[in-house]
Amino acid sequence: MIELPDLVTGGLAVGVLSALALGGLLLRAQRQQAGQRAEIARLRAQLDETARALAAEVEHLAAHRLPAAARQQTHASVAVPGPLRPHTSGTPLGLALEHVLDALRTELASQRTRIDAAAQAGMRGATREIQAALYRLQDALRGLQQKYDDPELTQTLFQLDHENEQSLRRAQVAAVVCGAWVGLAREESHLVDAVTGGQARLAGYHRVRVHNHLEAGTALVSHAVEPVAIIVAELLDNALRHSAPDTDVVVNLEHVHHGVCVTVDDAGVGMTQDERARAQRLVAGSDPILLTDLGDPPRMGLAAIGQLTRQFDLSVDLSSPSPYGGVRAVLRVDSHLLGHIDPEVRPPAASAPRSTRPASREEPAPARPADTAHGYGDDRAEDGTGSAHDDRDSAFGEQAATGGLPRRRRRTRAAAAPEEPAVPRPAAQRPAQAAAALGALQAGTAAARSTADGRAAEEAATGTETPADPDHTAPTDHELTDHELTDHEGGTAR
Repeated sequence: MIELPDLVTGGLAVGVLSALALGGLLLRAQRQQAGQRAEIARLRAQLDETARALAAEVEHLAAHRLPAAARQQTHASVAVPGPLRPHTSGTPLGLALEHVLDALRTELASQRTRIDAAAQAGMRGATREIQAALYRLQDALRGLQQKYDDPELTQTLFQLDHENEQSLRRAQVAAVVCGAWVGLAREESHLVDAVTGGQARLAGYHRVRVHNHLEAGTALVSHAVEPVAIIVAELLDNALRHSAPDTDVVVNLEHVHHGVCVTVDDAGVGMTQDERARAQRLVAGSDPILLTDLGDPPRMGLAAIGQLTRQFDLSVDLSSPSPYGGVRAVLRVDSHLLGHIDPEVRPPAASAPRSTRPASREEPAPARPADTAHGYGDDRAEDGTGSAHDDRDSAFGEQAATGGLPRRRRRTRAAAAPEEPAVPRPAAQRPAQAAAALGALQAGTAAARSTADGRAAEEAATGTETPADPDHTAPTDHELTDHELTDHEGGTAR
């Protein structure tokens, strides 16, 4: 039989052991709880750090990366900064931020295209109205040129006509950049006439030297005439603007294996490698053209060339420097855009440079018939408001040959009767000489008529008749027109 003290001792031992076990368990639980609290604190700190890093990245994205990506749409040289922390790249956060940038670029490009298309549509409408008004002004000026014989007034009218022509060229270039048609439909023409026609549209036409090495009769098909004239005018305009006013711009027309090349060389400041690369991209016409890419104010010449080269299968190269230190521009016209015109039947304009080829060294062809001497209205603008440009380009092309403003073309009078002898053509006169001769002749005519009227009054009063002086007769209107008025085609006094 177990005694009571033994039971008490055993119970106490069991209690002590249980207490020790419970204490151990409690200590372990406390340690685990402390570890969990430390882990929670660590995770919370890590989460706070991640949140702060995410906030910093988002702020960096909004303040620096998004604006840079937006500017990069219009300025390719702008660099977009990377993430604020380099180790973010490649992580889910970094990839998510790059997706944001890509979505922004896509949306900006879409919106720019849409807005630019709306702006171009508005500009097309505006330039169409401006072109129509300038064509009407051109017709009015030419009507005045045909109506009045005063030399000073005629010179002023030609100056106004030339200024109007330059405004018309700028409006036409703006319309072409905005996707409009060139505005004119011409008949097949000599290529050299298209080149001199482009030259005639510029203020500095007298600085351009054209050397024609083409075979006589080399022509452009009808739909390529106006585009080539526009391209040549813009290439020459760039050459004249970026070269000193005392230097010349040299143009060479030459046959090549696949067609004809028009080479423009200037002695200007040239272009850097980046400028030349950008210019080559513009004239290639391979990329869409946006008005916002053309600067402020927009420079549309090269952009217009790019539109035309793409539409009419032409090519322009600006990759080579000029031997004179400036820029060399080469326009190539392929064989399928070329034709042939018999130079005997339809000679080029009298002001056009003659070919250096021996086969083309012939006497100048006779002037065109009277019914084609003044073809205003033969080639109309697409909207029906334009006037002919072939005669206009010939007129101003003659300026380079004579050194002054062009002289008007008068409608040729009917052919003389068989018994009348042909009137010989004197040597070429300068515009000032022709104007002075015309003024002197008009003054002499007025004086002679005044004298004749006085003699008639005296005879009526005295009843006598004064014998006619065979050596002093006033010229008639027929003589005034046929002998002294200048001929626009030939560039000489008739």
